[in-house]
Amino acid sequence: MRAFVISGPGRAGVEEVPAPVTGPGQVVVDVDRVGICGTDVEIFTGAMAYFGEGKAAYPMRVGHEWCGTVSSVGAEVEPDWLGRRVTGDTMLGCGRCRLCRGSRQHLCADRYEIGIRGGWPGALAEQLLVPAAALHALPDSIDDTAGAMVEPGGNALRAAQAAVSGPGQRVLIYGPGTIGLLVAGFALAESAEVHVVGPTEASLGLARELGAHGVWTAGELPELAYDAVVDATNDAAVPAQALARVAPGGRIVYIGLSGSASTIDTRQLVLKDVTAIGVLSASPGLAGTIERYAAGAVDPSRLVAATIGLARVADALSGWRPADAGPGPKILVDPRR
Repeated sequence: MRAFVISGPGRAGVEEVPAPVTGPGQVVVDVDRVGICGTDVEIFTGAMAYFGEGKAAYPMRVGHEWCGTVSSVGAEVEPDWLGRRVTGDTMLGCGRCRLCRGSRQHLCADRYEIGIRGGWPGALAEQLLVPAAALHALPDSIDDTAGAMVEPGGNALRAAQAAVSGPGQRVLIYGPGTIGLLVAGFALAESAEVHVVGPTEASLGLARELGAHGVWTAGELPELAYDAVVDATNDAAVPAQALARVAPGGRIVYIGLSGSASTIDTRQLVLKDVTAIGVLSASPGLAGTIERYAAGAVDPSRLVAATIGLARVADALSGWRPADAGPGPKILVDPRR
């Protein structure tokens, strides 16, 4: 089958690789759509921390935001999965440790991350091997575009739920990228008052279209009492800015990861009686995201700028966008193009 393979920093292309074969408890999925995300860019450039920690090594096959159709099932898998449209969890725990037994496999020290960690091949290919236990069925009301947006949606839903404790809460979101805009969508669906901060006025257009109550560049941000602040950026300076902006007794949600260490003054955290929450992984939010997409509470398709084929993935990871791309931050891939 055809697959996108990264052989080293800045070196990648489409290759013919062996098609996956199911083992016990596994399925093969014919991949329909895959999202490209910032993690894939870090792997392509070589900047990802997992390389230095020995948790990832080239060559790598990336892609962890996906949907498709189950085309074969292995032993010990319910045959009803065959032919079903699905997406799946990125985090594959060992299944034996305390965290896995407590349904927190996304924190397992020995976990695989599909297309990211431990060498499990990703979804930027015509087919993907996945444990059946990681699958989530997609209803007909969720098309391929939305299906590939379930994984980023799961992360964003968790962040929104950590930030919003009830209707009317004023939430400030740093970062108008895919995660930040999805957090905004989920927060708006819970009747929160949503404000979004971006680096430029041009970057905020889609946040305005999605119904944010306020869109601001950092220099324009008004002095308001923000019940919660979400950092969905890769800017090492934003965590401290978020702490400065959150109201006493409020909540800060950190879901963005910067390339260098961030620092905050924990005295400020204590004296304002602020709750700080970190979000790793979509795993606990996947089912809820599917429910909300299916009900029409959040429409992720507006964030998708274009769909490309495998041959243009390296270009997209280098920053290229099709001439006819829309304003959204997300590029999807159809591996069969």
